[in-house]
Amino acid sequence: MPDRNYSERVSNQEFVADIMGRVRDILPLLNSDEIAELLGALTSSVESRISWVEEVKSAREQLVNSIPEINSSMKLGELHSELNRIEMERFLKLPSVPVLHESCTEYRDILAGKALDLVTEEMNTSGLKQPQIPFALISMGSDGREEQTLITDQDYLIVYGDGGGKEADKYFTSFSELLVERLVEVGFKKCTGDIMPSNPTWRGSLSQWKKKLLAIVRYEYEDYAKNLMDLIVLSDTRYVAGDRELAKELVELIRGLEKEYFHALWGMAKAATEMKLALGFLKRIWTEGSGEHKGEFNLKLLAWAPLVMNIRIISINQGIPATSTLERIELLKKEGSFSASMADGLKDAYLILTRYRILQQIKVIKGIQKDSHYINPYLLPADEREHMRQSIIRIEDLQKVIHANFHIV
Repeated sequence: MPDRNYSERVSNQEFVADIMGRVRDILPLLNSDEIAELLGALTSSVESRISWVEEVKSAREQLVNSIPEINSSMKLGELHSELNRIEMERFLKLPSVPVLHESCTEYRDILAGKALDLVTEEMNTSGLKQPQIPFALISMGSDGREEQTLITDQDYLIVYGDGGGKEADKYFTSFSELLVERLVEVGFKKCTGDIMPSNPTWRGSLSQWKKKLLAIVRYEYEDYAKNLMDLIVLSDTRYVAGDRELAKELVELIRGLEKEYFHALWGMAKAATEMKLALGFLKRIWTEGSGEHKGEFNLKLLAWAPLVMNIRIISINQGIPATSTLERIELLKKEGSFSASMADGLKDAYLILTRYRILQQIKVIKGIQKDSHYINPYLLPADEREHMRQSIIRIEDLQKVIHANFHIV
């Protein structure tokens, strides 16, 4: 499907009707041979594309369905690489951001769950028996938002039930350390920010988590920046594997505390509205003036991340339970925080910016460039560059809304 005019969002039905209307308009201008040739070419193209889509779907499903039978983290890693390759090739032909998000998130959840099972079995084999208490693996970051892309790292926490005492703490320390290493073998890179259950900050019993969370929202820890960053990371928590009810209890606790302690949410809102954007003089796209990235800007830090962050803030404030950015926008429209035009504009901004982030990742995977975050907007066609500029302007408008709503001086 070709790119649409992002300023005029249309439904799939309207889009198909428009294409069919164009074909009907052309047919009266052709003779019988030309009509047969046109319709034959259209039929062949559609059938070929449908066949390719079905082949990709079948290959992906076979790999995903084989995960439960694999008992080696290294073999899971090989399968993970093949799934990533399939998604990359599909995206290059059918660049749908939501499809890639859904697919990558789904198979990585299954892979992480299988890794959890393998580590449990490995611990038992080594003589370290699991305490008779429930536990769960919870994701954060892009995984927590169900927005996985082609390059991923570990953003997980572990929560386990109360009553196990020091023995449970000791067990889950060893469990978490082993899990992180096995996930690396499966293809989940270690988080550069150490947001992994091997870090004691990101694991604990439910009661330990309650104590930590209260300390965070009350800013009892001395490092204000760390308090704020931990709150931001915890805002996108989502169940992945293990005991679902235990995970639900922790996730709901996090949501409730963020809503209850308004000053904590206000701190996140202030940080969100102060995030710099790649806008310069006369709202032109700003780029680096010198250095390694001269003529480029950091697409993640100066456009995509501020959008995701600001949508997150207003969603928490309005009690929106979803973590997906697109779903958050839709629910904010339904409950009246966004007009239809503003919501559609923000959705377009997310899809445009994320599509380019994925394309930059593909360049890194293929060895074309080293960095997946920087992009030169002036190498893009003029219309695409303008779409990008308008996307960043919409983020600036959103920041102004939040700035006013939270009375940030």
